[in-house]
Amino acid sequence: MRIIPVLDLMNGVAVRAVGGRRSEYRPLVSRLCATPQPLNVATAYRKLGFVELYLADLDAIGGNEPHWELYSTLRQLGFALWLDAGIHSASDVDRIAATSVERIIVGLETVAGPDALPSILQRWGDRAVISLDLKDGKPVCHSAWGSADSEMIAERVICFGASRLIVLDLACVGVGEGVGTEELCRRLATEFPKIQLIAGGGIRDTRDLKRLEACGVSAALVASALHDGTIHV
Repeated sequence: MRIIPVLDLMNGVAVRAVGGRRSEYRPLVSRLCATPQPLNVATAYRKLGFVELYLADLDAIGGNEPHWELYSTLRQLGFALWLDAGIHSASDVDRIAATSVERIIVGLETVAGPDALPSILQRWGDRAVISLDLKDGKPVCHSAWGSADSEMIAERVICFGASRLIVLDLACVGVGEGVGTEELCRRLATEFPKIQLIAGGGIRDTRDLKRLEACGVSAALVASALHDGTIHV
């Protein structure tokens, strides 16, 4: 099971994400680094041997200008960057792609409906990673998806050409109760065996990692368990 460490960025500092309730996010307190400055957190991850980094730019997701300089600095540190900067449209993807990030996260929470996805996936292919965002098990996405459930949305996204899919329940992030998406991941892995599944949100320890791996998940997004020391690498 491959671990991809997560850095949640808000108001220019690393924060601890809790349950998707962004008004409650506070500057990160970690065993790995002394301050929540993003470069300190990133450097701590590099010292642990990580070469990939998932950056959730919550400022950009909230509608502010992305932290372009930070992206460049993280690339200079040697990270293969997975970046979620609040993609709405294909033009947003083009701007992010110009920074040479490794993977561009296209969150269904922010992208402007299913009609925006085919052109994104056709143009950027393997670099575009679709994030199936849930809240308490229910999809968080544009109203154009209608009443489609998680599996229906995943099937449609895969038909559009997605090769990587993140499954993330925001309500589970940072609360230490597990991811809660194992069965969904198992069904998706069985139905779409060629898709690379990535899971995150609430991973507590190596037992959670093993359960996800048994469900067909190939990589896990992890933050709190690294900073609290319940997962050691």
